[in-house]
Amino acid sequence: MLGMAIASSSPAVAARCAHARAGVGVVATQNITDPMLGPRLLDALAHGASASSALAQVLATTPFGAYRQLLVLGREGPPAVHSGARSLGIVACASGKHAAAAGNLLARAEVAGAMITGFEAASGHLGARLLQALRAGAECGGEAGPIHSAALLIVRDVAWPIVDLRVDWTDADPVAALAAIWNIYAPQIDDYVQRALDPTRAPAFGVAGVRTQE
Repeated sequence: MLGMAIASSSPAVAARCAHARAGVGVVATQNITDPMLGPRLLDALAHGASASSALAQVLATTPFGAYRQLLVLGREGPPAVHSGARSLGIVACASGKHAAAAGNLLARAEVAGAMITGFEAASGHLGARLLQALRAGAECGGEAGPIHSAALLIVRDVAWPIVDLRVDWTDADPVAALAAIWNIYAPQIDDYVQRALDPTRAPAFGVAGVRTQE
């Protein structure tokens, strides 16, 4: 599995910033975002480039790399991170063995490192570990201003994301709201995959008025 968790003061952060492709990699396009860079980075990974090579290729062909913050993680090898010189506010990044974290407009430079520590200390499903990283970053100070949106995106061995959960706007705590959605959705992930692959072997749908084969 490959995935990412993200939060922002802006609305609908995942619509612009979260990109993943099954069997290929995961990309975050942050800070004065250009969503077109996500598919381009994934294409480079799909053609065999490492995360660092994919990042170098894309940055060499975009005129506004100084404004972008990009995180790239492929199936193999270490992640790669770029924070352009025109990134906003306090900017930080950190990498672990199988993860990377970065942010801009942060309350503290230590936020990215706290996310990696939280991820590596967590256990269980990748989604739970990513959410723990997001919570650790928020508890370390998070963004300098209040955050309003958050998202969790995970791909596995099928052509679609097995997890694509979003809180597009709330004045409360979007990370807590996202965790609440995760707690509902997580036990059903494999059921939804099975229904797509072979509905004759799918578990009951649990919908009133619908009869289905067990």
